[in-house]
Amino acid sequence: MDAKTLEQLEQKAAKFIKFQTGKKITWCGNCGNYGIQNALARALVLEGFEREDILLCFDVGCSGNGSDKFEVNTIHGLHGRVLPLAAGAALANSKIKVIAEAGDGATFSEGVNHLVHAVRNNYPVMFIHHNNENYGLTTGQASSLTRCGATMNGTPDGVVVEPINSLDFVLSLKPSFVARGFSGEVDHMTELFRTALRHKGFAFVEVLQFCPTYNRLTPDAWYAERVKFIEDLKGYDRNDIWAARRVVADLEKDIYLGVLYEDPKKVDFLSAQVSRMGVTSELVDEVRRYGVE
Repeated sequence: MDAKTLEQLEQKAAKFIKFQTGKKITWCGNCGNYGIQNALARALVLEGFEREDILLCFDVGCSGNGSDKFEVNTIHGLHGRVLPLAAGAALANSKIKVIAEAGDGATFSEGVNHLVHAVRNNYPVMFIHHNNENYGLTTGQASSLTRCGATMNGTPDGVVVEPINSLDFVLSLKPSFVARGFSGEVDHMTELFRTALRHKGFAFVEVLQFCPTYNRLTPDAWYAERVKFIEDLKGYDRNDIWAARRVVADLEKDIYLGVLYEDPKKVDFLSAQVSRMGVTSELVDEVRRYGVE
């Protein structure tokens, strides 16, 4: 390794460390959030972001316990309400890269209405959906994504209602970007996050993760036996939404990871506003007092 390459690696390592606050991490041992946090920090460094360039918006839940672990602009919102919070920030100042994070309970129960309109409106937000198939922070209740048969604290006899297929739900709304990762594949997840960071509209990235304390039905080993990479699926076209919907239908045997769908022609929300065409200032710079008479 030459001196220049070594220096570049040392600079990236130093920046990676600067993205960490040093606060005590309180996730359970082997929680998938460790891998997600690591992959996101890597992606931010590799994409050349500085700490002041980022706003991380966190929902309530285990994922939200990461809100004091990143040395960037952060805000911890209300349960199920992170997406309108993130959308408002992203529309107000496009110079800041806005990333939102929430679990399956917040996303597909309390906040499912906000998810629908975030996808429809194609807000310029990268959204990381932490899917551990339960409410972990409130001690293991079933979410709308928990699989049938799972015994949870709120359903000791097992879940009897068929879960929502999260990605098929999102794809039904005609999104501009849908990807899926697995918390046990940190390198792959890092590249997914890098791609999502470069996407201009609403980038929905689901990360499948094991909950070691409350959801024993799908441990890491269960996923490791089933996850596959979309790049290995011969002839797959990620611009074909129906191909994507066929692929995500299987949640039991062949679970594909990668960028599953992308519509590069879809315009983000702010760019579609006629009143903003030709305007170079940011909305946040236009805030001032107006007379109402």
